[in-house]
Amino acid sequence: MSHKPHSDPTTMRRLYGRSKGKKLRDGQQLLVDELLPQISVPTEGPVTAKGLFGANRPMHFEIGFGSGEHMAYRADMLPDHGFIGCEPFVNGVVGALMHIRDGVLPNIRLHMGDALDVLERIPDDALSFVYLLHPDPWPKARHAKRRFMNHGPVDLIARKLKAGGEFRFGTDHPVYVEHAMMIMRQRSEFEWLCDSANDFLTRPGGWPETRYEAKARKQGHEVWYFRYRRCG
Repeated sequence: MSHKPHSDPTTMRRLYGRSKGKKLRDGQQLLVDELLPQISVPTEGPVTAKGLFGANRPMHFEIGFGSGEHMAYRADMLPDHGFIGCEPFVNGVVGALMHIRDGVLPNIRLHMGDALDVLERIPDDALSFVYLLHPDPWPKARHAKRRFMNHGPVDLIARKLKAGGEFRFGTDHPVYVEHAMMIMRQRSEFEWLCDSANDFLTRPGGWPETRYEAKARKQGHEVWYFRYRRCG
């Protein structure tokens, strides 16, 4: 089933909750003050691999990277690829900065804020991977429009992914799973890479377990993994 493109894919700008948590320690604040400005995505203009990394290379885009474990793992595994991570939560950004510092990962750029502000400025057909892992579920029906997995944001993802590129989505929230599957069933631009139920109940290779996911499993939650290929 196809759908009518959203007239403005970014009408609902606030797709996340709080952005501040525990007070930062001195060493953490130093990372924010000194390392973050060096690797931040520019606030204006096109966002390109050449502009960010000095040369054309496959680009990955992670929406809400938590503490950065997944992004750091992938960046270490693929040192010749470029990674852009967006996270509004300052404590999560600090976690990513620690991974970047400790792992010596020069192929990551960060944006502390709304992922849509960066995604809009990436040229169409430029991304090889987009990741949306354990987003805020906004479980109440009246908040459903705030979920990232809605046609407006997915319109953007579809435009920015190159043909054959992959959109990976993961969650441990059953309401979000149902909503996301409803949305993605209506998307003719994506092919669901799934042959059986085992495919979305088993973590794919190259997809590390994050602390959030481990915590969810410890609480007895099921975790679902979805892979969608951008059709040509």
